[in-house]
Amino acid sequence: MKSIISDLHLKFAEKTWKETFQLVRRCMDKPKDASRPCVPLLRSLERLQEVVNVSSLNTMRSRLEMIAKQQGMGFHITEATCYLTADMFYLEVVLLLCGEVEEVKVAPHGGSPDPSESFLRLLRLKQFTEFAMKLADLFTQYNIPGDNDQKLKLFASLQFLGKDLEQISLLPGVPNDSAQGDMINNGRVGCLIAGKADCPLSIQFYSTPTDGMKTSDLQEEEMTDREMVVQAAMVTVDVSDVPHKLQTASVIQQPPQLDPQGYPVLLPVSEMLPACFHLKLQPAIPMMCSFVDKLRQITGVVIPDVDLQWAALPKLLMSSSPSAKIHMETLDEQDAIFTAPLPGSVMHSYILPGAAWEVPAQRGAVVDSIPFTHPAHVPALLELLRHQCVINTLLRSCMTSQCTGTGSECDQHFEVRPESDISFSVTFQGPHTDSLVVLLVNVSDSHQITCTLFGAEIGDLSMDENLSTIMKKSMSIPLALRTLYLKLEEITPAPLSASPEAITEAENDQSASTTTAATDTNGALTTFSQNAALPEDDFSLSGSACHANSDKSELLLEINTSPAVSPYPFAPGEVFSHWMTHNGHLSELI
Repeated sequence: MKSIISDLHLKFAEKTWKETFQLVRRCMDKPKDASRPCVPLLRSLERLQEVVNVSSLNTMRSRLEMIAKQQGMGFHITEATCYLTADMFYLEVVLLLCGEVEEVKVAPHGGSPDPSESFLRLLRLKQFTEFAMKLADLFTQYNIPGDNDQKLKLFASLQFLGKDLEQISLLPGVPNDSAQGDMINNGRVGCLIAGKADCPLSIQFYSTPTDGMKTSDLQEEEMTDREMVVQAAMVTVDVSDVPHKLQTASVIQQPPQLDPQGYPVLLPVSEMLPACFHLKLQPAIPMMCSFVDKLRQITGVVIPDVDLQWAALPKLLMSSSPSAKIHMETLDEQDAIFTAPLPGSVMHSYILPGAAWEVPAQRGAVVDSIPFTHPAHVPALLELLRHQCVINTLLRSCMTSQCTGTGSECDQHFEVRPESDISFSVTFQGPHTDSLVVLLVNVSDSHQITCTLFGAEIGDLSMDENLSTIMKKSMSIPLALRTLYLKLEEITPAPLSASPEAITEAENDQSASTTTAATDTNGALTTFSQNAALPEDDFSLSGSACHANSDKSELLLEINTSPAVSPYPFAPGEVFSHWMTHNGHLSELI
C-alpha cells in the first residue's frame, strides 16, 4: 500500500490541481455499476463544484453539466458549445476559451433558437443558483408526460391558452373601487408574463403595499416600509386520470365580443384530452376550506384531498413564514401570542385563541396547484386567490418572528378571533377605562375591507370609514389599531392625579369636618355633628376653655351620652323582609 501511494504521489506531482480535479471528477461520476450511481459520491462532487471558482472552459462545462443532471436534462458538448436538452426544448450555451459565456439561446420544440438575455446575464455574473432555478421553472412547463403525439398536442394547447390570456389582458379594464390601479392587483389576469422561449407563462396577481403612508391619526409618523411580496402562478399543463375538454385553438372570437361585465365572450371547447391546465402557485397559499370549495365550484375539477394537510389557518400562516417556523409548536391547541413593534417605541401584543381557530370551519390547507380547463376560469380563480391573500396579509401583520408568553411587557394587548370565513374581531381594553372595545374587520372581497367599532362611544360617524381606509392602505392590523387607540386616548379623559398640595388640603378639610367640640357658658362641651355647619360668629372659645387647653391635666370633659341618631330610618325587616330569618336576622346574601 505504501508503494502504491508513493507511485501516485510521483505520478501527479507535476500535474496541476485542475487536472487532478478533472480526474477525480471522472472517477466519481463513472462508478463501476452505471445503473446504480453512488449517491454520496455524487453529492460530494456537487459540493466540490459549488466551491470551485469557475474561471476556465472546463470548469464552466462541469458546472453546466451538473446543473443539467440535477434537472433531469441531457448534456452534450460540441467544441465550445454546450447543449442542455429536454424533450420539448434545449438550451444552447456558447463559451469562450477563457470560460466566459458568449451567448445563450433557447429553442422550443420545432422552433428556431432565440437569444436569451436573462440566462446570459446570470451565467456571466456566475449566479449559478439563480440560473438553476430559472432553468427548473422552464423545465417544469415543458416537462409534459406521455408519448410524442400527446406531448405535442398538449404543448400546442398550452400555447393557445397563453395567447388567449394575453388578449384578455389587453382588453379594456373593468372599473373597480381599488385605490391602487395596478395591473397586478386589479387586472383580469393580473400582470401576465407572456410565455417566451426562455420564460415560462406566468401571472403575477397580488402584491402587498410597499410605500409608506403618513396620516394625521398617526401624529405624522411615517409607517414602516415593508418588503414587497409578489404572489405569482406559473401556468402549466399536466396529464390527469380523468379526460377534460381542452382547447386546441383560440377560443376568443375575432374581433372580440364583450359581455355586459366587460369580459370577452369565449367559445366552448370540445376536444377531450387526458390532461388539465394548472396554476402552480409561487409560493403556495394557505386557504380556508370554504375557499377551496369555491375553487372546485369555479373549475369543476376536484382538488385531491390527499394532497392537502388541513390545519388551523394561523398555524398554516406561521408554517409558510420562514422567520416563524421555529415557533410552530406553540400553536398546537394553544393560544398563540405575538408581539408587534410599532413606530414610537410602541409594542403591541396579539393573542390568537387556539380554541377559536381550531374549529372545523376555520381550518384550511396550503394549496400549491389549482387545476382548470378553460381560460374563462382564470379571472375568477385569481379574484378568489386575491381575496384569500388579503385575509392572510392582515392576519400575518399581527404575527412576527417572536412568540412570547403572557408575561411580556407590552403597551397594549389585543385578542384576534374569527367571526366567519371572511371576517374577524379584535378585542382590547379601552384607554383610561375598564370597558372593552371590539373592532370587527370584514373582508368582503379583495378590494373591500370594512371596519366597524363597538363599545367605544366616539360619536364620530366617520371613524369606521377612516379605519377602513387606513386598514386598506396599510394592510396592517397593528397600524390601524394604533390609530384607533390614539383617537380613543384623545376623547377619553384620563383620571386626574392628585398633587401633594391637593392631598394636604384634602386632609386638612377632613380634619376640620370631623366632630368639633366647643365650650358653652357653663363650662360643658357641646358636640357638633360631622356635617354641621357652624356660624363663624358663634364658633369662639372662652377664656376658661383656653386655659383648659393649656393645661390638659386639669381639664374635665363632660361627654354627651345621648344615643346616636341612626342613619337608616327603616328597620331591616321592613326593607329586606324576604331575606329575614325566623329569628329576625339577615340571612347571608348570595
